[in-house]
Amino acid sequence: MSKVAVVILNWNTKEILEKYLVSVCKYSRSDEVEIVVADNGSSDDSVDFVEQNYPDVRVICLKENHGFAGGYNRALKSIQAEYYVLLNSDVEVTENWLDPMMKRLENDGKIAACMPKIKACLEKDKFEYAGAAGGFIDKYGYPFCRGRIMDSVERDCGQYDEASEIFWASGACLFIRSELFWEVDGFDEDFFAHMEEIDLCWRLKNLGHQIWYEPDSTVYHLGGGTLPYDNPKKLFLNFRNNLWLLYKNLPDEAFQSILFKRKVLDGIAGFKLLSEGNIKGLLTVFKAHGAYYRELKQLKRKRSKVSKVNRNNLGHYSRSVVFEYFIRKKRRFSDLNWR
Repeated sequence: MSKVAVVILNWNTKEILEKYLVSVCKYSRSDEVEIVVADNGSSDDSVDFVEQNYPDVRVICLKENHGFAGGYNRALKSIQAEYYVLLNSDVEVTENWLDPMMKRLENDGKIAACMPKIKACLEKDKFEYAGAAGGFIDKYGYPFCRGRIMDSVERDCGQYDEASEIFWASGACLFIRSELFWEVDGFDEDFFAHMEEIDLCWRLKNLGHQIWYEPDSTVYHLGGGTLPYDNPKKLFLNFRNNLWLLYKNLPDEAFQSILFKRKVLDGIAGFKLLSEGNIKGLLTVFKAHGAYYRELKQLKRKRSKVSKVNRNNLGHYSRSVVFEYFIRKKRRFSDLNWR
């Protein structure tokens, strides 16, 4: 059994592995660390590349693409380690990236999961969209980050260099105790991809665990390696999965009110897409809502199994970040009013 398993989920990204796997192998060598590439049914020659060029890297081959959630669940079942590090294939790690993260987890048993500072590969002085300096969520379920609100991404000037508790850790580079990952049954595979890590972290926080951000470790994320940010499937998954996220995890006292208001906000977003001439975008929003309603019976079963006590609500913004951003023009995390 390894102390740490760094697990990279791959799907048809040989060119990305050629560029980024080298840093993982260079800066993660240790008797306590196992590096694993879990292939999600790729049709390119990713597996051959890894086996021929990195014989010390363990390869797990899945027969088909199970998405981010299902792929990781299946791969991790065959990995024995105290800690999992879920790492996107398009992440460049840096020297000593593991040590600060492991010290954070080892020194505080209340922490279930944590993430490093995530910056952009192509603009290394800026934070990266999908994680930045830690994830948060607003009243209506909109995720945002320290260093990124909506499409506004900040430059890293050391403004978020203090380790702190957050609401969710990015799936691009997620450190988690294996025991707790399985205690909450891992990722919800119906999400397929996008926001499954937020759902996982919310379930952990509802059980009283903590999620942390550790700035002494830095990685660089390319982003959009599997699905570009403007991809229609990504838009569908974001709208559908956000509704699923809220349905499963909202506390009972806020459940009906928040869900209704969120649906109204989705309608406004859909018509905004229409006003921009993006008819496909509008139809995608309707399609996502249709998929949500078709799964209500199953969602009710899932909700009944999830603790909704909100034992640890830190990082849940009590206002609307959409209103703050578009109406009050607050573009930076530090501009938000947390009182």
